[in-house]
Amino acid sequence: MKYTLEIDIALPIDRVIELFDNPHNLKKWQPDLISFETISGKPGEEGTESRLLYRMGNKEIAMTETITVKHLPEQFSGVYETDNVWNLVDNSFISISENQTRWVVKNEFKCSGFVKLMMMLMPGMFKKQSNRYMEQFKEFAETQVG
Repeated sequence: MKYTLEIDIALPIDRVIELFDNPHNLKKWQPDLISFETISGKPGEEGTESRLLYRMGNKEIAMTETITVKHLPEQFSGVYETDNVWNLVDNSFISISENQTRWVVKNEFKCSGFVKLMMMLMPGMFKKQSNRYMEQFKEFAETQVG
């Protein structure tokens, strides 16, 4: 399954990248995130692997992030893997005006087992979650001072 989402953020592109590229900000716009730890490599750089732990309802889900491309603002891509899910996320940021940035996210999912069935029955569930994170980042970014 593949889909693309985009959202406009009322900030200059440099400020958006500064906020997006800071791992300390993740919990501020991903409230389900419990922990984020680097497994190998240098944090935020291509090839780095990290372990992310999320709370989804009453269960915890661990996933591995591998940064595949980091050439901001044009591209920041990573592969996210957990049980029965492989997800490629390709982010790009485009300056629309001096104080407007468009964030474009392309997602590709490959699933197996029960998750594949869920993806087939409720494909909108994945898109809704991605859109929620984008909205949360927009709200976080636009309310930051300095």
